[in-house]
Amino acid sequence: MSRVALVTGGSRGIGRAIALRLAADGHQVAVNYAASAASAHDVVEAIVARGGTARAVQADVGDADAVASMFGEIEDHFGRVGILVNNAGITRDDLLLRMGVDAWDEVIETNLRSVYLCSRAAMRGMLRLKWGRIISMSSISGISGNPGQANYAASKAAIIGFSKSVAREVGSRNITVNVVAPGFIETDMTDKLGSEIAEEVAQRVALGRLGRPEEIAAAVGYLASDDAAYVTGQTLVVDGGLAL
Repeated sequence: MSRVALVTGGSRGIGRAIALRLAADGHQVAVNYAASAASAHDVVEAIVARGGTARAVQADVGDADAVASMFGEIEDHFGRVGILVNNAGITRDDLLLRMGVDAWDEVIETNLRSVYLCSRAAMRGMLRLKWGRIISMSSISGISGNPGQANYAASKAAIIGFSKSVAREVGSRNITVNVVAPGFIETDMTDKLGSEIAEEVAQRVALGRLGRPEEIAAAVGYLASDDAAYVTGQTLVVDGGLAL
């Protein structure tokens, strides 16, 4: 059955792959972006070229008014959101002693506050639909930690606890709430590491390589499907064996 799906941070990288996957699975996709309008419209065009339905929607998902406006726009155009993928995220890496308050607050607002705002907004429609899928992107850093990422790891660990709590609140209403925790994935964010560091990381992965965005999208596709109707409150780690 076709649903309305919203992918936050859907204009590039993992978000782009998720948007394409959900569209390929037959869903109508709202591609959220904060500033990368051209990239978001490229994703929409790619979906439409493949016979799907999509729309780009701009919003700072850390801002309550912007989130409310975005959901109103999606409902006016497509209907109520049945699948929410909380993918928007940023990094502001530094060792804790050098980490400024602004770097901490910005990461928490974008990575965690956005999950709260979007999940709460989506839930109202899901309760009316009596069906819903909330899938939030954590990270292996939120499970095992990573030097220089205290802010990022904190935000991603909190998403796991948040999702378990909400899963208990809404499970009886046929709404599932799950988390995907990627390892190192080939995106423009990991491109900044440089080939030498990327190779070093790959050697620590049991499968001997970095992951692909499409492999994360496949996990999201499963959790969004009817095949995962009895899966909730779980964290699916997709890291190639990095954290073994």
